[in-house]
Amino acid sequence: MADPLPSLRDLAGFFLKLGTIAFGGPAVHIAMMEDELVHRRRWISSGEFLDLLAMSNLLPGPSSTELAIFIGYRLRGFAGLLVAGICFILPAFLMVWAIAVGYVRYGHLPGVAGVLYGLKPVVVAIVIQALWRLGQSAVKTKFLAGLGVAALALCFAGVSPTWVLFGTGLFSLAVYWIKLQSKPAPLLAVAPWPVFLLFLKFGCVVFGSGYVLLAFLRADLVTSRRWLTESQLLDAVAVGQITPGPVFTTATFIGYLLGGSRGAVLATIGIFLPAFILVAITAPIIRRLRKAGSAAPLLAGLNVGALSLMAFVTWQLGRTAIVDWETAVLAAAGIFVLLRFKLNPTWLIAAGAIIGGISIQSAA
Repeated sequence: MADPLPSLRDLAGFFLKLGTIAFGGPAVHIAMMEDELVHRRRWISSGEFLDLLAMSNLLPGPSSTELAIFIGYRLRGFAGLLVAGICFILPAFLMVWAIAVGYVRYGHLPGVAGVLYGLKPVVVAIVIQALWRLGQSAVKTKFLAGLGVAALALCFAGVSPTWVLFGTGLFSLAVYWIKLQSKPAPLLAVAPWPVFLLFLKFGCVVFGSGYVLLAFLRADLVTSRRWLTESQLLDAVAVGQITPGPVFTTATFIGYLLGGSRGAVLATIGIFLPAFILVAITAPIIRRLRKAGSAAPLLAGLNVGALSLMAFVTWQLGRTAIVDWETAVLAAAGIFVLLRFKLNPTWLIAAGAIIGGISIQSAA
């Protein structure tokens, strides 16, 4: 049973904290939201969390940021939508802005190898814990389990995440209709600044995560317009990876390189604005979708599809993070501690960063 709804102040406090400590990208953000909001604070049920996660994966833009905005709307309406989204983005925006200023002044990024060495295996453990718990809520039948396995296989085969997600939802709905053997109820119809406009376009067309954004940035900014060099683009992506919060704050760094502080602000607004608008449009219909009998299997399919995508990203993160026996032990220990003792992931992230820094210094 969910606890009483939080105040706007509580909501702001949580998402400011999350935006400050959530290293590792969208999968980790989602895992930390699930741990804190579903299990610790009990502001939202596991089923509702899965529904909002599925919808955030369907929309273009940064999926974990859209999930935060959806949750804000679910808890406190349109005011919560704005508070959750802005507070989640703000810490990363300020950090990336500061790093961009230093980058322009000194021409390089500070050394972060040690922090990343310890953080990466820890974030893999955090995501695996969330997958285990969300899977218990989403995979309710053998059919849904098989559908999830098939979706994961499609991910490994290189099928676009968008097609995987739509495919699992529609296939689940089709099977439901066949079993029903009657005419189904109809589905609810769901129905001048160059830097700003460019990043507004990115926010409208990029599905998934910051990793997908990289391809668009390279094609537009490096190859076509030649506003950035390959080296500057890689540095921008690195900044998005080493800072907590949304990976899409890479736009803040690039905006600063292109137009100073004004460019940083406009690029950030441009890339995140579509997420706020799309969530504001779609959030009010999610509960009605769940109540519609023929829409329930669609959401069930979307949920297992979203978890399969999350599992695939976890495998990719694991390949990058677990590079030797030390990182393997760190990841395994993290999984054990999270599942056995239910430790808050914040402490695990801090421990990983400290251990990584010590390990790199010792090796040097």
